[in-house]
Amino acid sequence: MNSPKRQASVIVGRLRKRYPGARVSLKHKNPFQLLIATILSAQCTDIIANKAASGLFKKYKTAEGLSNARLKTLEKEIFSTGFYRAKARNIIAASRKILKDYCGRVPASMEELTTLPGVGRKTANIVLSSAFSKPEGVAVDTHVKRLSGRLGLSREKTPEKIEKDLMIILPKSSWLDFNFILVNHGRDTCKAQKPLCCECALNNICPSNRCRA
Repeated sequence: MNSPKRQASVIVGRLRKRYPGARVSLKHKNPFQLLIATILSAQCTDIIANKAASGLFKKYKTAEGLSNARLKTLEKEIFSTGFYRAKARNIIAASRKILKDYCGRVPASMEELTTLPGVGRKTANIVLSSAFSKPEGVAVDTHVKRLSGRLGLSREKTPEKIEKDLMIILPKSSWLDFNFILVNHGRDTCKAQKPLCCECALNNICPSNRCRA
């Protein structure tokens, strides 16, 4: 049986070939837009988040614009994403903090990003990797959480502990795109309810493979 590091290396190599150029599917033109889109994407699909974000960015061009948004209006504008009350409060508060503490620019470190309302390690990792090409951790969303368990990369149950495991077994050069290739694989093949094990490029090394000869 492969060691965890060897297992991770094989997985990354195969999935990079399967999903070349994998990147975040949240549409954005700058770090601020990516930050807002990522906040919106919590507990909803990227398709829904992208649609809501597109409308926001047409109306609110900058952090200053969103910092001045009316809470009830913003709630209605992002209603489709779910948890809209908390998201609206966090978006306005994060925009104000970016203006006040960071001169209107999205900070580019984990320590600073996680001081923003509504921003945890997952959101910060996505912004750091996609907007700044900075590998400070591994974003653990629902796909990465599910696949890390199925593929034998972590036995932990919480995103924080799973991330720690992944940071140990993955070389830092893989931290930038690991989330994106696993998200692609989770959507395309290793689905939550009915994984397509017989079509999977990893089935001969996956401990959860249901397609046995």
